[in-house]
Amino acid sequence: MKRLLGVALGILTAIGGFVDIGDLVTNAVVGSRFGVSLAWVVVVGVVGICLFANMSGRVAAVSGRATFEVIRERLGARAGLANLAASFLINLMTVTAEVGGIALALQLAMGVQYELWIPLAIVAVWLVIWRVRFSIMENVTGLLGLCLVVFAVALALLGPQWGDLLKDALTPAVPSGESAGTYWYYAIALFGAAMTPYEVFFFSSGAVEERWGPKDIAQSRINVFIGFPLGGFLSLTIAVCAAVVLLPAGIEVVSLSQVALPVAQGGGQIALAVLIVGIVAATFGAALETTLSSGYTLAQYFGWSWGKFRRPAEAARFHLAMIVCLVVAGAVLATGVDPVLVTEYSVVFSAIALPLTYLPILIVANDPGYMGERVNGRAVNVVAAVFLVIILVASVAAIPLMIITGAGQ
Repeated sequence: MKRLLGVALGILTAIGGFVDIGDLVTNAVVGSRFGVSLAWVVVVGVVGICLFANMSGRVAAVSGRATFEVIRERLGARAGLANLAASFLINLMTVTAEVGGIALALQLAMGVQYELWIPLAIVAVWLVIWRVRFSIMENVTGLLGLCLVVFAVALALLGPQWGDLLKDALTPAVPSGESAGTYWYYAIALFGAAMTPYEVFFFSSGAVEERWGPKDIAQSRINVFIGFPLGGFLSLTIAVCAAVVLLPAGIEVVSLSQVALPVAQGGGQIALAVLIVGIVAATFGAALETTLSSGYTLAQYFGWSWGKFRRPAEAARFHLAMIVCLVVAGAVLATGVDPVLVTEYSVVFSAIALPLTYLPILIVANDPGYMGERVNGRAVNVVAAVFLVIILVASVAAIPLMIITGAGQ
């Protein structure tokens, strides 16, 4: 049972990374516009984030140091500051989107205007970060997020033509009515969503929070190779549900309520209720994850005391930074900005910033001075080199495609 509950860190990280508010809508948009022709991107992203998180978790377990501490040391203060600026901005954008996502999910459940839920969401996120132990936070939020498995149940109840879906997924092509540029823009967006740097910041910092050592490397692998594929599976089921129900009806997703339509059609009111619980848990978990990641990045770069295992008075700047992030997120949302749109932009920017975080971890994972005998093996390095090329290509192509396609319009 202890080993089973230990998987919750990976589950929370995976749900926060793959199935936050932006991904719920983005995957549904992809399914409603492209069917399952972009399913291969999710698979590539799952392999990439498993590789990335496994290296960072191993580095944290062996060295006792989180990802951003390593990044500053390897890149130096100036380059590390540029990385901090990019990573922190992406985190702040995502915090804003997730707080809005919690409010949207509560609106879906209660029918009350979502703006009225924003202050409650901010206070709830802060109270959990301030008062709830890390292990309880990850176990409860991660396990409740598993309610999103209802997408898979609804898909089975819908009874699609599995052979046709598999054929379309294995022979991807740009659908008629869509441009190649838009296709590749959404491919990069899905890839960026799967390999968002904050996932690794949270995962490695969580390893330090839980005081992992070399003996916990096996636990780290269990978290990675169960949690992240689970997140990828949930992401795929959202897209496939949209491809089965929304694409034939010509419905293009523009709101969270439309994401729920296939579940309501396949499973009825009970499935819809379960889905709402899962969405609230997933967006709340993502808000916790990104808020903590914002504090982690600042504290680790500037050398502040940090961690939920420390009392707020012992890590005052770490906690103050997170309060400021939540206040800023609330202020941005008060302007009427669309939280879904904020997240869709943030995942593209994540793809741009990804090389700055991936490369230092790859270097350290091969450094005997840090890792001793636990450096990367040859096979891991071959795969890591391939993904480094993919990451660089996605990073370079993201902005031009965003401009050319009008952000996927």
